Parts: sequence; structure tokens; C-alpha cells
Amino acid sequence: MQNIKYVHTNLIARDWRRLSKFYIEVFGCKPTYPERDLSGEWIDTMTGIKNVSVRGIHLIMPGYENGPTLEIFEYSPAISGEDVPSINVPGFGHLAFHVDDVEEMLKMVISNGGTCLSETVRKEYPELGLLTAVYARDPEGNFIELQNWKK
Repeated sequence: MQNIKYVHTNLIARDWRRLSKFYIEVFGCKPTYPERDLSGEWIDTMTGIKNVSVRGIHLIMPGYENGPTLEIFEYSPAISGEDVPSINVPGFGHLAFHVDDVEEMLKMVISNGGTCLSETVRKEYPELGLLTAVYARDPEGNFIELQNWKK
């Protein structure tokens, strides 16, 4: 059996600096340097995109010291991405963060350029406790779940 360790989740951004600033300021993610500026034959081969340039950064997720990270990359050339993401489309759905106060964190998301997607819900699970949760979007429309579990 191989030794396997989860490393990162990649999020493609229209503006990697703006999006990483959102995750740093709202969720306390910590940048890990160097910033990435990738180009050349090796990345063309890996991505299957001729003359591609990839710029971005890795952010250490809150609650961790050395990873896993959220890898925020911006591609050039970029695809327009005109389709509006939908919560139920196959693929990666959302990033989830456990927070102390869902409503306060939602206000922070909104004040930093994000939007609210749903009403806050509360659901009691006898074996798990009370779940308080809401879906939101970051400034580029990616989905975020804010949740709190209390026993």
C-alpha cells in the first residue's frame, strides 16, 4: 500500500490576487511562498495547453500549520467561463469552513465581495448535535459552506 497524503485543492480564478486576498482576509488563510509563475514546455505538456502561463499562490487552510492548501491559479490564455456555476453540477461543489458564528462570518463574506446563496438553516441531529449552515459565494462565484456544529 502506498503512503497517501492529501495536499491541496486547486481553484481557478479570473483574478488570483483578488481571490486570494478574499480567502486571506475572510478566513485567515495564510499564503505560502513563493508565488507561482509557471510557464514553459513542461507546463504546456502537463496542461495540454500550448504557450500557457499559470500564476497564483498556495494558501494554508485555517486550523493547519503546513497544509493542506488552497491553490489559487489564474491561467493565460483563459477560457471565458461565462456559465454561472450551479450548486448541483457534477464536479467539485464547495469549500466548507467550520466557524464559531455562521451569521457573523456570512456578514464578513458579504463585506469582502462575496454573496449569500441561501437562508441560514438549523437542523438538530440527535447523535451529532445542532448544525447551523449557509451557502455563500466568493467574489468569483465559487461556493462556500459556512457551518457550525454544537452538541
